[in-house]
Amino acid sequence: MTPTERAGLRLFGVEDGSFEAFPTGEKGYCFLCGVETKESRIVGIKLIKIQVDGFDATEKLLSMLEAFEGDAVILGGITFAGFNIVDPVKVHRETGTPVIVYSGEEPDNEGVLNALKAHFGDWRKRWRIIQSLGPIHTAKPFHGEPPVYFEVVGGTREWGEKILAASAAVSRIPEPVRIAGIIARGLSPAC
Repeated sequence: MTPTERAGLRLFGVEDGSFEAFPTGEKGYCFLCGVETKESRIVGIKLIKIQVDGFDATEKLLSMLEAFEGDAVILGGITFAGFNIVDPVKVHRETGTPVIVYSGEEPDNEGVLNALKAHFGDWRKRWRIIQSLGPIHTAKPFHGEPPVYFEVVGGTREWGEKILAASAAVSRIPEPVRIAGIIARGLSPAC
């Protein structure tokens, strides 16, 4: 991506905070943070709570994106607060904004499927969202660091690579996702 293409690039990065994985009693909540950047500057921060292992992350994210008019939404994975799955296809369909699902490690879909089957009565509904993403791609957006893994909804693989490279300011983690993670974890209670 050239400096001209990067100028004005608006991104919305999403990451969650810490949470108690196996709470005793009621299910807990976790912060979901969205950071909007223009070029590499933060222009907005949104914070909302989602239920651990719930199914409210997609609707909560859509509420955070109501006023966002940008180039891409970059998710720091597809599962947040345990197995609270965001539906990137629905997010793209309802906002018109392309979605990139980013991961620093190669996704273990077989492990995810086994965990869903073992712990969730609605595992088929959750698994369908993961299956709807299509192929997992790799890229090296930051020189000297390992590759990243990503899926794209509403854009091409090449476009996704360009967005990830343009947003890799200090590491291979897309800058809005990196900042969202710092904020969400910083506001999370110690677990």
